Amino acid sequence: MIQLDRLSKRYGAQTAVDSLSFEVPAGQIVGFLGPNGAGKTTTLKMLTGMIEPSGGSAMVCGFDLRRDVVDVKRHVGFVPESGAVFESLTGLEFLEMIGALYGIPKAAARERIEQFIAFFVLSFETLTDKLLGAYSKGMRRKVVITATLLH
Repeated sequence: MIQLDRLSKRYGAQTAVDSLSFEVPAGQIVGFLGPNGAGKTTTLKMLTGMIEPSGGSAMVCGFDLRRDVVDVKRHVGFVPESGAVFESLTGLEFLEMIGALYGIPKAAARERIEQFIAFFVLSFETLTDKLLGAYSKGMRRKVVITATLLH
């Protein structure tokens, strides 16, 4: 599912990720641990196409990270640490917008949203009656994770 071969990222003279190689087979759950400044977030940003590697190569979901970055982005979700949302939308409006951006038909998106809110024990009323700006941090995280998995 994920293959890295000497993946690197440099910012001028500073090396953030230095020739990282590993493989994660499909269906395996992996933790990516390390001290602050070890390059974990930089690696994830490269693997999701948010930043371009300086060297090496990677395959994600069978797509070459450099050549097929749009396909990688279509198949991968990423929840940033900030968990930014459009605070002037309701949770449902935000999730429906994400579904539309991925080209998911509205009925299919609504069905998936309902499955996730049941999983996260969110009420449909909360998603429709409150703006995201009024959600707790935990509630926002659940909505952002749902948005990431929706496609």
